[in-house]
Amino acid sequence: MVTVCRSCPAGRAGLADALRAAIETAGLADAVGETECMSGCARPSAVAVRAVGKTAYLFGDVTTADIPNLIAFLRLYGASPDGNLADARPLGSLRNKALARIPG
Repeated sequence: MVTVCRSCPAGRAGLADALRAAIETAGLADAVGETECMSGCARPSAVAVRAVGKTAYLFGDVTTADIPNLIAFLRLYGASPDGNLADARPLGSLRNKALARIPG
């Protein structure tokens, strides 16, 4: 599940819709939801990724330019049994936008 903060600037600017379209185009099955403030206001816009039994991630400063890196992250996350990534370099600039990694 991917959750986009709709209180953040990118959330208000349609980030969730753009991400849904990119996920569909990529052939991924991840659902995209929206919520009010996720308390990432110091580094808006916030996007969370979580799955049952896996480490969850919170990213900040996310824009539509990060969508290709989010797709790369979702592919790696989906392939990981516990949600941990051995190498974050394929995520490009997104790897520097991680605010939190929450054990599952």
